[in-house]
Amino acid sequence: MLDQVRNRMRVKRYSLRTERAYLGWIRRFIIANGKRHPREMGGPEVETFLTMLAVRGNVAASTQNQALAALLFLYRDVLKTRLPWMEEVVRAKRPSRLPVVLSRQEVTGLLACMDGRMWLLASLLYGTGMRLMEGVRLRVKDLDVACNQITVRAGKGNKDRRTVLPAALIAPLQHQAEQARILHRQDVEAGFGEVWLPHALAKKYPNAAREFAWQYVFPAQRRSTDPNSGAERRHHLDEALLSRALKRAAKQAGIDKPVSAHTLRHSFATHLLEAGHDIRTIQELLGHKDVATTQIYTHVVNRGGLGVLSPLDR
Repeated sequence: MLDQVRNRMRVKRYSLRTERAYLGWIRRFIIANGKRHPREMGGPEVETFLTMLAVRGNVAASTQNQALAALLFLYRDVLKTRLPWMEEVVRAKRPSRLPVVLSRQEVTGLLACMDGRMWLLASLLYGTGMRLMEGVRLRVKDLDVACNQITVRAGKGNKDRRTVLPAALIAPLQHQAEQARILHRQDVEAGFGEVWLPHALAKKYPNAAREFAWQYVFPAQRRSTDPNSGAERRHHLDEALLSRALKRAAKQAGIDKPVSAHTLRHSFATHLLEAGHDIRTIQELLGHKDVATTQIYTHVVNRGGLGVLSPLDR
């Protein structure tokens, strides 16, 4: 049955991360119900499992929603069973939190404690507002030096957008692209050189996978085997490397805030607001579907309704 779930997800082109997460939740659901087959269970068992996660497991709202999505996929898309409306499920409440934002001085100190590709990637995320996976998946063809812009492909919601290319990073990015070209040339000479292409592009453009324009700007140091196709390719840089580098740099810089790649994205938006840029422009650069999502940064910089002066400061 798990093979059926895996095959169905690959037909619908779910990401490998989503595939692993869904399979994990389905296994936990089966084990929690005495290893009964899901066909023998239904709405009541799903409700009990999700309620247990919220009440006993005290999981975050996003975690419970992911488990719910996995089970709904199992029953609707694999077992072809329509579940009743699960009104009895106790849903974990999603807390309303403000993002962690670094000051300009903290960003400068953080980047000063980094070097090499980690410095370049961290600078790119802060300078463009891209998400971590958007940064590591950046391809050579999406760097437009002439127009000072970067095209972000298949971002959140599978949407494309354009963002600014910092002038200070043009030369370092060109150098990084040349390093990627050298690796690609070595792979081609060794009989490899193909990169993963999304959807059916590999069939539509049979030679594109070996072209340098489609290669990742931040390639991995070693080739690896694609778990889906079994082909040996050079994937992009492991995103966990940047996460670890940011934690080390934050500790070295004496920053007592939780620092992640997304913190750089939050800082990008907040600093643009502080500089007086229009919120709709920032919305476009970040790729937010609704401007209400972008408006959270107005509270971070104490603009708008919360922009008050404390009576103590008077």
